[in-house]
Amino acid sequence: MQIDLDLLISWGAVAKKYKKNEVVFDEAQDAHFYYQIMDGSVRMYHSNEEGKEFTQGLFCKGESFGSPPLFIDQQYPAKAVCIKDCIILKLSKDKFLKILDEYPLILKSFLILLANKIYSKATTSKAIINQKPEFRILAFMDNHKIKSDFCPVEKVLIPYTRQQIANFTGLRVETVIRTFIKMNACNKVEIINHKIFY
Repeated sequence: MQIDLDLLISWGAVAKKYKKNEVVFDEAQDAHFYYQIMDGSVRMYHSNEEGKEFTQGLFCKGESFGSPPLFIDQQYPAKAVCIKDCIILKLSKDKFLKILDEYPLILKSFLILLANKIYSKATTSKAIINQKPEFRILAFMDNHKIKSDFCPVEKVLIPYTRQQIANFTGLRVETVIRTFIKMNACNKVEIINHKIFY
């Protein structure tokens, strides 16, 4: 979801530069701002006491992130960290909510975005409950294809590292590597120059 940059700036949004690995907000921090990426990429994730990470989402240029808690006065459910240098527009919560009141089409777009996120979380949860690594990985890659509007019969490059896939699926990276080797042998994926095509 992208709100027009000129509209955001006219309502008081400020562009801020972030360095790679810089934290935009922490898990359990109060949600006070709407964020939209002008340049760069942001990762939202949880980590446990042992340091195991679970990725909630990767967001790129033009996308917003961290907005659901703004609607319900809750804290951020995950940490947001820049995975490369970023420029991010930041708008106060009250002005963001006023924009939604003033522009019903933007509000409708947010409702569709939130419905898609809820649906995606439900399908992801279903995949995580299944203990078979291959099922989890296939569900993740199917979700990537749907989001990217690729033709389902074409094999496409999966633009994630094995570590990122492990973080999304709750698996160990070694398990992901072994599973891809088996899937490659069964022609479920193609691995060309260490790149995964599905």
